[in-house]
Amino acid sequence: MIIFDNCLDMWDEGDRGVKGNTLSNLIMILPPIYGAIQTVRDGLEKRYIASYLALTVVGLGSWCFHMTLQYEMQLLDELPMIYSCCIFVYCMFESFKAKNTVNYHLIFILVLFSLIVTTVYLKVKEPIFHQVMYGLLVFALVLRSIYIVTWVYPWLRGLGYTSLGIFLLGFFLWNVDNIFCESLRSFRTKVPPFVGVFTQLHAWWHILTGLGSYLHILFSLYTRTLYLRYRPKVKFLLGIWPTILVEPPKKHI
Repeated sequence: MIIFDNCLDMWDEGDRGVKGNTLSNLIMILPPIYGAIQTVRDGLEKRYIASYLALTVVGLGSWCFHMTLQYEMQLLDELPMIYSCCIFVYCMFESFKAKNTVNYHLIFILVLFSLIVTTVYLKVKEPIFHQVMYGLLVFALVLRSIYIVTWVYPWLRGLGYTSLGIFLLGFFLWNVDNIFCESLRSFRTKVPPFVGVFTQLHAWWHILTGLGSYLHILFSLYTRTLYLRYRPKVKFLLGIWPTILVEPPKKHI
């Protein structure tokens, strides 16, 4: 059984479409792995290692789905979106607690939410249900982020709003792709491949939401380490890719 979540994958667009939608997931796989390794090296809390690795799992699941277009692989794509977002929610709402504390009540709520969503989705097999549940989690993250950059750390507006803006742009392009799918497919048959690649909006959805999610983890980690009196800095790997460099708190003699 196959339940497709976007018009682009419902039709055989040839190798370019499949490869574009598959390879675009690399942005959700490789950078988060590097982020998880850096987090371990910096001795930071395991919740942020989990955040990076959860994003990697989403990328791997999406890679498998777009390579196979099988229902089981679609679940591997979509359900980890819910699980990873629950981890993001936990990190954001536990930003201002003592180091290494665990909020078991919030964990219970998020695990229960994940189990309910998983059970219902496996039963009803309705993509809109998944999208609404995912949207609720994203909405919670948006509200929390706005609170932080408005009332707590206003100087983080650049990072916070950039991650949000990039993610929402990807979401917008994904909806455009769903609505105008056949028109875009027709257009791609009439233009050179190097032009058509820019209209592979589902691939751009992967890239932009992957980047937006990665930047959100940086924003969450920056917020947390500031509260714990570390000295975080945004650095660019090879002058291109943003990372967080965290220096330990200054020792007062």
